[in-house]
Amino acid sequence: MQKIKKLIKKLLTKEMILYLVFGVLTTAINLVTFSLCYRFLPVATPQWLTVCASCIAWLVAVVFAFVTNKLFVFESKSTDKRVMTHEILTFFGARVFSQLVDMGGMLLLVNLLMWNADLSKLLMNVLVVIINYVLSKLVIFTKKESAQPPHEQH
Repeated sequence: MQKIKKLIKKLLTKEMILYLVFGVLTTAINLVTFSLCYRFLPVATPQWLTVCASCIAWLVAVVFAFVTNKLFVFESKSTDKRVMTHEILTFFGARVFSQLVDMGGMLLLVNLLMWNADLSKLLMNVLVVIINYVLSKLVIFTKKESAQPPHEQH
């Protein structure tokens, strides 16, 4: 029992808890933004309305996630132009990558393997959260990045 408590304590760090809290808020923002856009955007066809609302909701959610991850989760305080550019580009790139993993995984699991769509979506969401956390921790908001601009050599 002590080993389990130690493992839980090790996994539930302040950073991980904040990542999960802001992840839930990011999801809520995505859903609310989609809903508002879907109801109020003046788009002619239902198909384009769905696409536009989804894209706007994704963009708003990713911007919110970037700001909260940078400031509160990974505490990257750098305002250096090169560091900020690196963080923004890699963050958005990572989110595009994880979105593609999600879409590809759903096509594979639901359309090819004929798995249950809801179970597949849950599985893909868990995978996407893990991918996003690992990329944020190891590539985007690294402590070394905060200290000096990326790819700078003298």
